[in-house]
Amino acid sequence: MYSLKRALAYGIGQFSDTIAIQMFSFYIFTFYFAVVGLDVNLITIVYIIWSIWNAINDPLMGALSDRVHTKWGRRKPFIIVATLPLCVIIVLLYTPWIESTLTIFIYFIITAVIFDISYTTFDLNYASLFPEMFQDLEERAKSNAVKQFFTVIGLIFTFILPTLFIPKLDEPMYLPNYSIAAFVMALFIGGGIIILILFGIKQRKEFSEDYKTAPSLLKSLKFSIKNKGFRTFIISNLCYWYVIGILPTITPLYGSFVLNIAEGESILLGLMLATTFISAAIFLSLWRYVAVKIGMRKGYMLSNSIFILSLIPFMFINDRTFAFLGFFTVGIGLSGALLFADILLAAVIDQDELTTGTRREGGYYGINALFTKLSTIFVILSISLVFNSTGWAIFDPVLGTDEEVIFGLKSLMVIFPAIALVIGIISIYRFPITKEKYEEIKTKTRELHQEKLDRIRNT
Repeated sequence: MYSLKRALAYGIGQFSDTIAIQMFSFYIFTFYFAVVGLDVNLITIVYIIWSIWNAINDPLMGALSDRVHTKWGRRKPFIIVATLPLCVIIVLLYTPWIESTLTIFIYFIITAVIFDISYTTFDLNYASLFPEMFQDLEERAKSNAVKQFFTVIGLIFTFILPTLFIPKLDEPMYLPNYSIAAFVMALFIGGGIIILILFGIKQRKEFSEDYKTAPSLLKSLKFSIKNKGFRTFIISNLCYWYVIGILPTITPLYGSFVLNIAEGESILLGLMLATTFISAAIFLSLWRYVAVKIGMRKGYMLSNSIFILSLIPFMFINDRTFAFLGFFTVGIGLSGALLFADILLAAVIDQDELTTGTRREGGYYGINALFTKLSTIFVILSISLVFNSTGWAIFDPVLGTDEEVIFGLKSLMVIFPAIALVIGIISIYRFPITKEKYEEIKTKTRELHQEKLDRIRNT
């Protein structure tokens, strides 16, 4: 039975999750490239090392999470353990107290890897709770709408609040301001997770014995890759995460050099991005309706198509008024993409449970992350390719006004993401779980869950 109270208490964890990952995705490249002054090629090396570790770390954590058994369930202990380290590392990422290029480079690598360990420990276990706690399509659509509402609130917080402390995002003199902003955001991250731990986690009794039959990492990887639905999903999701990665990474520089947002006007860029996510919040209910009416697969394809169309104006926008309109329009397609991804993966996990008899949320989310986190490599290679080809490997605000650099920034906002979204649409077209197939799966999983409950009660 759907409970709004439970959905809200669970959903607020997404608020903290969103702030944590966006404090890395949105600000970190501009911080180390423009403020700290690292060469884009050194930053590329850091991102590649971080992404490779990410690809190893996530499936390991997923397999471990599925096989753990405590009186608090499989996921909650990991979330508790990750909270304090996650808050601390957010601050340390923006506090490089050393000055030489080599030591800053090494510091960036170490803090990025530690961030990933703590963030993955929280995020993977938090995400794994979703298909466990919420079961049928309508319940998941409602709960995920609440969850993604908190995504939007987290994004608005992340894009606006730090700009109140940082007058210009690419100005080296404001390096200490980044540390202050990171500390404030860490407090919000910790607060949201505490509410989640206290009120938002519910272990379903029918899954309490699944840890006994959870497979090893290698078996989990084998089972998952053999699943056609999962294969088509991860390709599409890889493309989606590429877009979600490249847009916030390049937006601060796009704002400075394409939209001419000057010192003291960082709040304008924050408000533009907030407009996107206010729009996303408005259209979440529409996409929830679409999910129930035409199914997940068709709905996801439709939302990604609209996403592509909404990006095209950014090749031509130079006026701030039109920029606000453009960012608002992006929210329509983004809203659908936010809603459908978790629902699609939950359907894959349901189907897998019918095959294996065991729910493996941790394994699936971990292996999904193995592939999708590699999108970061494609993001940084795209940026590095454009910046090196335009002679902007080292940050130079004067060169940033050059026509080639401006075109490069626009292409990173439009052309590269559009190509990725087209590939994602082609892949999800082959997703085998139709609306009708999903209803069949849910009928069979309800029967299986009742059998599991009966076995537990009889032991």
